[in-house]
Formats: sequence, structure tokens, C-alpha cells
Amino acid sequence: MLGVSWLDPNYLLDHFGGSLIWISLAIVFVECGLFFPFLPGDTLLFSLGLFISIHRISVLGVSNRLVEVIAACLLLSVAAFLGNVVGYEIGRRIGPRLYERDGRIIKRKYLDSTSTFFETHGNQALVIGRFVPFVRTYITVVAGVTQMERRRFFTWSAVGAVAWVISITLLGYFLGGIPGLGDNIDYVILLITAFTIIPIVLEGIRQRAKDRKKDDQATS
Repeated sequence: MLGVSWLDPNYLLDHFGGSLIWISLAIVFVECGLFFPFLPGDTLLFSLGLFISIHRISVLGVSNRLVEVIAACLLLSVAAFLGNVVGYEIGRRIGPRLYERDGRIIKRKYLDSTSTFFETHGNQALVIGRFVPFVRTYITVVAGVTQMERRRFFTWSAVGAVAWVISITLLGYFLGGIPGLGDNIDYVILLITAFTIIPIVLEGIRQRAKDRKKDDQATS
């Protein structure tokens, strides 16, 4: 469906069965802080909620589906938060060297613009960034690089983790009650993927317009 079979939650379910929930904790942890933005974060959370709703996986082994999805949300929120903490500490430790090096991937101007982004959007940056692919992987690293205060980062990173996990997982859980949806999850995942790409496209357009304006002002 997505070109790489292991990015497909159905593929993961077929191969790992009931263990998928534990595999998912590792995937969420890695995506949220260890430089692997291509992992299926949003689609995986949605699929887990749906799979629990239609009795295809279990977390605690109880018959109450609501209890199961609540347990899944708690575990996934912890994994997302811990991934952020690790990413933040990595960025904080190697930040000065990255800044001085001004490398290809993490450029000095990106660090400066991210610092400005935090100053402009404040705590909301850590919450909103959760819902944007790639951003949720790197924003925590850059927060560490730019020496964001730990207490502020931990608090709002936790808020973002809980909001992201609960909203998307419960969406899959409650939509799982729609007849036939479980048999057409590929189409639902494609739709979610399309929606997660939209913020990236809009931000790219906005940034290009901003750069063009600066160039025009510099040449005038």
C-alpha cells in the first residue's frame, strides 16, 4: 500500500499478531526522538485503536474494549514522551558541536529559526509539532540543541504526547464501529497520510513566500 510493507499496520498485525502493541511502543519511541521520521506514527496509532475496537488485538487480555484502548493510550503516551526525552537529551549534549559545525542536515540557520519558532509560538510549538510528520521527530532534538529549559520542555512534551496519542488512537477506536471500515483500513490510512502531509506542504509554501519576500527586499 505505502510502497514499504513494514510501514503497513496490516502487515505488522499479520506478522506480529497480539505482540503488535509492544512493537508499536518501540516504533513510537523511536519516531519521537531517534531520527527515524519515516515510521508510521499517525497511521499506526489510528490502526491500533481500530484493531482494538474490532477485537483483533488485546493489551490486557480483558473483554472490555474501552479498558483495552485506555491501557493502550497510557502505554503509547509514555513511549512517545520518553522518545522525546531521549531526543532532547541527545540534542542538548551534541548541540554546541552541531551549531559550530553548521552541517548539511542540521544547519545553523535551522537552529536559529527554530529558536525563533519557540519564542513565537511558545509552549504550543511542542504540542502542535506532534501532529506533523518529521516535525515531531526533529523538534525535540532541536529543542535540546537550542538549550530549551528542561522543565518547560518536559511539561509541554508530555501534554503533546498525551494529546497526540489519545486523539488519534481514540479516533480509530470509535470509527472502528463503522461496518466495513476494518476491511478497508488501507483507504483510511491513505486518507490520514494525505492529511498529515498537508501541513508540511503549507509550511513549505509559506517558507518559500517568506524567503522570496526577503530576497526582494534585499535587491530593492
